[in-house]
Order: sequence, then structure tokens, then C-alpha cells
Amino acid sequence: MNTSELKLIAERNRKRLLEVICSANAGHTGGDLSCLNVLTALYFHTLDIDGEKLDDPDRDRFILSKGHCAEALFVTLEAKGILKKETLDTLGHFGSPLGGHPTVNVPGIEVSSGALGHGLSIGVGMALAARMDGRQYRTFVLMGDGEQGEGSIYEAAMAGNQFKLGNLVAIIDRNHLQISGDTEDVMAIEDIREKWSAFGWEVTDMDGDDIDDIVEKLDSLSFGTGKPHLLISHTTKGKGVSYMENVAKWHHGVPCAEQYAEAMKEIESRIMIMEEAL
Repeated sequence: MNTSELKLIAERNRKRLLEVICSANAGHTGGDLSCLNVLTALYFHTLDIDGEKLDDPDRDRFILSKGHCAEALFVTLEAKGILKKETLDTLGHFGSPLGGHPTVNVPGIEVSSGALGHGLSIGVGMALAARMDGRQYRTFVLMGDGEQGEGSIYEAAMAGNQFKLGNLVAIIDRNHLQISGDTEDVMAIEDIREKWSAFGWEVTDMDGDDIDDIVEKLDSLSFGTGKPHLLISHTTKGKGVSYMENVAKWHHGVPCAEQYAEAMKEIESRIMIMEEAL
């Protein structure tokens, strides 16, 4: 699948994301949108996951450590054919198996997440288990940048280096905004590159708003070095909806009817152009 096709999938997922959030009248819209391109590239280009064999012991593992952005993962799993449309349509409704965070009762979800800071520690365990079991699967963990204030992340970072987990990839969704404002005002986390390099990780900067760059950086990872990998994914909160971009209130805002219509118009216009170009 080429990057033009991936971009179209990402836009369709963006449209579906707003549909389900508005239907549920709940969701972390801004952060969902900032990580959607990365999720699309992972599931449709990088991860070795077969929706028909979700229990395959050799499948790649993915952990959404920033579990509050479950809606982005749910729409990606639906597009991949792992989650049924009729199931996703129930999000936010009484009796739905889907909640505001990923849970293991949902097909394709490896770990129940949402308590921030836990995902990388679990990822370290999965990556270490692969080595102990003699398996070649890789483990990918997507974290938020606000989440970097959690100390358990740095314990996991030390362990990843200690055990030489070259099969482990951590990704930080670096959109600079958390629920209470700019990360550098709330709890500064820069210089990320310097910190993680000091922990012994191989650190790469990536434009998480650009599918071409995401694919290039994912493809460039070398899994034979013994060094765990960190991708700093520079993104825009609310990416793809002009009035949401870089606006902190959309961390968990839900569009009203007028705002929803405006967003749909923007996204559908891009989808139409992309479809005509293919």
C-alpha cells in the first residue's frame, strides 16, 4: 500500500472518528486527531497483525498507553476489519462493550489502558517475553507527551536499555498540549532527545502529521542493534479540523452540530480530492 492510499485511509478514519465522538457525545477529540496518522501507518503499513488470527503468538503487539484516545484506536481497528461497525456504533451508549479507554474484552486490544504511565512498562515486559520465548514479534507503545510526567515511564526506559530490547518501539505523541495547557508550562519535558539518548535509547524525530515521513521513519528502524527505539512524533493537537488545531480546549471537547458540519465539510473535501487522484 502506497502513502497516497494511507493518507486516504487516515482521512476516512478522521471522518469516522468525529461521527462516533458526536454520536457518543464524549471523546478526547484533539488527542485522537493528533495520533490518527501514526495509528493508520502502524496498522496498515508496519504492524504484522492479522485480524483473522488475533491470538497468533508471533503477531506484533501494540499498546495505546495514552488510553484516553481510545476512539482513534477503535476507528483504526474498524477500518482494519478487526472491530465491527455495528459495535463501534454503540460507543457511548448503554450496554456497549466499548468505553472511554481500551479494554481487553474488545477484539484487537492487547492491554487495558488509561492509567497513564503504565503502557511502556507493560511493553518492556512483552518485548522481554518475546526474547525469552524465542519469538520475533515487535512491541510498539504510543504515549502522550503530557504522560511523560509519570515516573514509571523512566523506570521502564531504564529497563528497556538494561535488557537491550531492540524489539521495542516507544512513540511520544508530541502535540505540546495536555488537559491543563502547554506541557512546558505544566511540567516541562524537554529536551526529550537528550533525556532518552542518555537512557540508552535510539531516538528519532518524526513528523507525525505527515504520512510520508511516518512511513519513512518506521521503515528506517533497525531491530538488530539491541537498542530500544523512541520516535518523537511531532504532531498538531486537533489535526485535520482547522478550528481545533493547537487549541487546548479540544483535549476532550465534542463539536456542536454546527461545528460538526464544518469539520465534515473540510474532511470530505480532502477525501474527494484524494479519491480523484487515485
